[in-house]
Amino acid sequence: QLVESGGGLVQPGGSLRLSCAASGRTFSNYGMGWFRQVSGKEREFVASITWSGGSTDYADSVKGRFTISRDNAKNTVYLQMNSLKPEDTAVYYCAADISGTVRGISGMDYWGKGTQVTVSS
Repeated sequence: QLVESGGGLVQPGGSLRLSCAASGRTFSNYGMGWFRQVSGKEREFVASITWSGGSTDYADSVKGRFTISRDNAKNTVYLQMNSLKPEDTAVYYCAADISGTVRGISGMDYWGKGTQVTVSS
């Protein structure tokens, strides 16, 4: 089970840190990703991290503003979001890939239920 937290309402230019806590199994060998979805649109990739944390990847729209990290001892993945923009408003989902990397939306094996992030003045 994956449970996201840390979402909320923030002003443009502000910051939030999302957390994804895993339970029921150890996800330290899984690739982890963050995705987001706006109502009426397709879910899109935001960021990913390999099982070891040695490699990360970001969507062009968030590069330089978002940072993904993980603490395998705590079975938790984080998404630090800085310089937030109104277009970052979405439901953010955490997901796990048993392969150890992240193969894309269709390759994810476990999903959380999401946390709402709203960027507005």
